[in-house]
Order: sequence, then structure tokens, then C-alpha cells
Amino acid sequence: MNSRRFLAPTLRSATAATLAASGYIHAQLYIDGYRFIHIIGPLFLLQASASFALAALLLVGTPPLLLRTAAAVVALGALGALGGFTASRTVGVFGFTEHGLQPEPQAVLSLLAETGTLLLLAIWQVTVTRQPRAARPPVRTPNWATTRTPPN
Repeated sequence: MNSRRFLAPTLRSATAATLAASGYIHAQLYIDGYRFIHIIGPLFLLQASASFALAALLLVGTPPLLLRTAAAVVALGALGALGGFTASRTVGVFGFTEHGLQPEPQAVLSLLAETGTLLLLAIWQVTVTRQPRAARPPVRTPNWATTRTPPN
């Protein structure tokens, strides 16, 4: 049994699961109170929506180019969310600051889900670039182009 054949679907499913988990956490936090915070509330809703949509795209097996694009968008979104998480605990984001890992346990779970998404995307990219490509047969000149016919 060839394990490489199952690697891409496994990574696709695992990435979709971490995205959906992150989306669920952000949707829950939006409903539980972040919706009342100016600018940040809609960003939580946007993060949840994008996470669910991209997880669905990954599960239905979209074409490779679209998958890579979606993976790049997810990675950038996760980095932005992690940056916002850090900024809200240090300098503040749009005048909003938090302390510690509040709300508990969603902050830790979101951090784990987004880090897991980035890790899975990195593994996926490395394995895709390492896969051997099928060799193409050499281009041959047709026989009629190389044969000379005597003049009549």
C-alpha cells in the first residue's frame, strides 16, 4: 500500500478540521460578546465565516490551484488573527485590550487551532513540492518530417 496516496487527503481533512475548529471558536466568541466591540466584532465574524468557507472548500476537493490559493489565504488570515491576539494583550487593537488568556479556554483553543492550521499547511506544501512528477515522454519528430522523398 502506498502511503503517499493517502497523505494529501489526510492533510486536507486535518487542515479543514483545524480551520472549522477555529471558525467555531471565533463564531462562539462573536456571539458571546465580541459582537458589541466596534471593528473587532465584525472581524471575529469575518474570521469565522472565512474559516468555515475554506474548510468546506478543502473537504470538497477543489482544484489544486484553488486549494493552494485558499491555503495561502488561510495562512495569512491565521497569521493576522495570531497577530491580533498578541496585540490585544500588549498595545491594544482599536482601543481594545485584554489580559492573560481570557476568555478561557477559547483563547488557548483558538491559538492551538490556528497554529495547527499553519503547521499542517507547511507540511502539506513541503510534501507537495517533494512529490516526484511523472516523466513526460520525449518529444519526437514525426517520421514524415525526417524522411526525404525522391523528386518525381
